[in-house]
Amino acid sequence: MFDYFKGIVTKTVANYVVIECNGVGYKIFTPNPYKFIEGEIQTAYVYNHVREDENVLYGFKTEEERDLFLRLIEVKGLGPKMALPMLATGSISGIIDAIDRENILYLKKFPKIGEKVARQIILDLKGKLVLSNEVHVESDELVLALESLGYKTNDIKSVVSKVDKSLNIEEQIKEALKLLLK
Repeated sequence: MFDYFKGIVTKTVANYVVIECNGVGYKIFTPNPYKFIEGEIQTAYVYNHVREDENVLYGFKTEEERDLFLRLIEVKGLGPKMALPMLATGSISGIIDAIDRENILYLKKFPKIGEKVARQIILDLKGKLVLSNEVHVESDELVLALESLGYKTNDIKSVVSKVDKSLNIEEQIKEALKLLLK
């Protein structure tokens, strides 16, 4: 799986960019291709979407955008082609805030997102997303382990910073559980 491509942006059109890396041009669909400057070396954080009839690269200017995109496409009824426009027209913090506040009207403003899908997004993701300057839910093993045990994100955030990260993951979980039970 690819994590990112770093190369010269050779083409920018309405819904994708082409980034040349070592003589190969990669067509990368992105929420806002005009954030990538044509003719300059740029980095695109990518997700490779593979199905039996398609193999598509989706790229993002930041890892936070990609992480939110990956969480969105986990929602039942919401695929990459519906999630991409959400990131094109909405801010990361706005989307997360709308999900946490159960703001269906905000979510319905995005193309192809109706009442049913908006409610499913809230059901699946409420309380599970945070901004990058807070605890990073998608990449933190400890947070994921505590979530799977049924603890709420706010409770988890309050103890994770107090846990010694030099311990192995099992010991980190034990230490976090002790803090949560106080």
